[in-house]
Amino acid sequence: MIAWAPDLTITPIIMLSILAGLRAKELAALRVADVYDATGAVRDQFVIAGTQTKGGLARRVYVSAKLQRILREYRSVVGSRSMNCVLFITQQSTAFSANTMCQLCLDIYKACGLRDASSHSGRRTFITRLASKGVGVRVLAELAGHRHISTTQRYIDVNADQLASAVELI
Repeated sequence: MIAWAPDLTITPIIMLSILAGLRAKELAALRVADVYDATGAVRDQFVIAGTQTKGGLARRVYVSAKLQRILREYRSVVGSRSMNCVLFITQQSTAFSANTMCQLCLDIYKACGLRDASSHSGRRTFITRLASKGVGVRVLAELAGHRHISTTQRYIDVNADQLASAVELI
């Protein structure tokens, strides 16, 4: 288990997964300049380079007002780090690898009592919540950085409430 203390670092990591659909690899690779502009303001959108993504294709990430508030608070943690520095650093002041970021996410979820969660749970939540609000699968695929909508469809969990609401539309 990776040692971590609940602080301002944990919230932006998990919320970038839940509110923007980022993968652990993408979280680990984020740079300060990806999220903040030269004045230190949070960007309302940013591009993740192909080298930062699973599929090797760059994609645009849109930052909601809620996520912007969280990232504004996190700016004090980033402090005077170089714009090229990674956004999240370990307790040893090094960059997370994709694997250590996965483990950190698992540890956070376990500490919250979510035993069946994985490092991908935030991303799955992001896609499922948007789908349940009526966002089309093509838009979801674009937001998730999926090349094929069939990949996105596998992320969408269906529950009894959604099924009950669906039949009421008739």
